[in-house]
Amino acid sequence: MADDEDKQNRRLKLKFNLEELRKMKGSGTELVTVYLPPDRQISDVRQLLQNEHGQAANIKSKSTKKNVQGAIESALSTLNNYKTAGERGLAIFVGAIIVGNNKTRMINITVDDPPEEIQSVRYRCDSTFELDQLEDMLIEKASYGLFVIDRSESCYGIASGKKIHVQEYLPSQVPSKHGRGGQSAQRFERLIEEAAHNFFKKSAERACNYWLPLIADIKGIIVGGPGATKDYVVNRNYFHHEIQKKIIPTRFDVGYSNESGLRELVENAGSVMEEIELDGERRIVEKFLMEVVKPYPKATYGEKLVIEALNQGAVNTLLLSENLRKQILILECTTCKHNWETSINRMDPLPACPSCNSDGENIKEKSSKSLVEELTEIASRSSGKTVLISTDTEEGATLYRGFGGIAAMLRYPMS
Repeated sequence: MADDEDKQNRRLKLKFNLEELRKMKGSGTELVTVYLPPDRQISDVRQLLQNEHGQAANIKSKSTKKNVQGAIESALSTLNNYKTAGERGLAIFVGAIIVGNNKTRMINITVDDPPEEIQSVRYRCDSTFELDQLEDMLIEKASYGLFVIDRSESCYGIASGKKIHVQEYLPSQVPSKHGRGGQSAQRFERLIEEAAHNFFKKSAERACNYWLPLIADIKGIIVGGPGATKDYVVNRNYFHHEIQKKIIPTRFDVGYSNESGLRELVENAGSVMEEIELDGERRIVEKFLMEVVKPYPKATYGEKLVIEALNQGAVNTLLLSENLRKQILILECTTCKHNWETSINRMDPLPACPSCNSDGENIKEKSSKSLVEELTEIASRSSGKTVLISTDTEEGATLYRGFGGIAAMLRYPMS
């Protein structure tokens, strides 16, 4: 369970980093991307960057050459902080990004704890950052069981992320309902129903045997078919009781009960899949809203009060809006050596020094962290769970607009 929470936190941090990195543009090929898989030596990549730094001396544009070499030097400086690439690898994104009004700002974003392993070494210098390896790590792994059936055939599989996996197609041997010479209609009808029963049982059992080992990651079972058979099979409890609990009440009409039927089923049930995701968020926010109005609530909200509760280890579940974009920066003035903390958007220019009023290239970013990342890390220290809430529901929008997008369910009331 702790591993699941840890991976969720890593995915959360990566999601926010990627959101910012996608927006960043450079003037020409000035943005440097470096990927290191866990099995590569830091020294190998350091040598690669030193070679690229030498090659950059041949760039004709003085400003481009300065920015590219500055980015590579910053990446080399970052590598000096690591002895290894870690358990899952390391990614560095550095360069002078455009921040408006013909200004640029040198940024350095390091992903040193991705949710999954980085697969290959990569160096690229371009006007945008290369994000493909990290984007793949955010594909939703939660899945839905798929099952289509009628009296002539059945098919089952699973939908995960953007993919549909067809596990098995089963044609039936159920005879059609018409007369046969030499047999009474009643006896023949019994044989047909017995064959149908055996086919339904076989189809459901095979599907359950496939789904049961995956049950923890399956959010729901979606059932469809071209006729009434789908309702009959569900209502007569052909499925294992654990699978039966996961079956979505709505059944869907599709044209076929084969692989094409599974794909049509996913198309028809898309809104239901999204609704299942949002229902979980609704329930959490509703629980918070009911708790926060009590005389002695086990709930609180707002940045200051939530941080106080986190530091006391009182937070059971931390609720954060997906719309939170605040960055906490530690800045240094190279003119007067003053250090200070501020909160700005990553795409905004750095502010002037509050001590000597220097600005521009005299202001250096020593460290940065999103508020979401900071709060998530504090919550994890006391085994608090973090839930990211979208604004696609009325409850999620209320959390963002009415409570600043930061709330918490507590283990005990706080005075």
